[in-house]
Amino acid sequence: MEKTATPVIEVENLVACYREQRVLDEVSLDVRAGEIMVVMGGSGSGKSTLLRYLLGLQRPDAGVIRIFGQDIGSLSSREWTGLRKKMGVSFQGGALFNSMNVGDNVRMPLREHTALDENTMRIMSRMKLELVNLAGYEKLMPSQLSGGMLKRAALARALVMDPALLFFDEPSAGLDPVVAADLDQLILKIRDAMKVSIVVVTHELDSAFKIADRITVLDRGRILVSGTVDEVQNSDNARVRNLLSRTSEEQPVDAKDYLRRLTEVVD
Repeated sequence: MEKTATPVIEVENLVACYREQRVLDEVSLDVRAGEIMVVMGGSGSGKSTLLRYLLGLQRPDAGVIRIFGQDIGSLSSREWTGLRKKMGVSFQGGALFNSMNVGDNVRMPLREHTALDENTMRIMSRMKLELVNLAGYEKLMPSQLSGGMLKRAALARALVMDPALLFFDEPSAGLDPVVAADLDQLILKIRDAMKVSIVVVTHELDSAFKIADRITVLDRGRILVSGTVDEVQNSDNARVRNLLSRTSEEQPVDAKDYLRRLTEVVD
């Protein structure tokens, strides 16, 4: 990926707080046109929180997020609706409507945001189901799908509006290695076929190294490293090395300190 590619996402000094705790601490990164940016880190690192802010579900306590050059913190509801039509989201659990069959789930964004006739919407949804290898499954209910099929159906829905920017939340979570590898290959296929920019939040190392153009590693709300797969794998940052080698950072428990914390009186 060329470094001169135009950023579709620019994050500058993003700060996010829950009460008195900073969960994102002056995070800055960019996502370039046509690339796959993987955001990874351990549990509690802030990666899912970052995704919520990129989707506009929460407003920053400080800092700026620009998507397609627009400061999302200053957008009106109508402007946000227009911007979101250029974005697709594939949620971790699929988030399909259980009362609708697969075809109706995929067509839902078209019904909400376009005035297309039913036949055109049906053709568009079938095209996306073909793309994710679910041709012929549109009449099935979500309860009849396997975990991998649910993920692909959710992906078809995220793609049905032909977005320029696509977000994945833990795409490989809960999948066996073979199905996860197939999904990784599908993500690469979609990037190349649709020229879409992709942000993937994951903790799966194998998946990250396979699909990423660049990786941003978060830890305790701060960026430890952001760069190519080789740059991340060769990082000399101790916490990055521990994450990649899955080395525990748990410290030995001091018995006296443990007893003090159990017995101290809190006002």
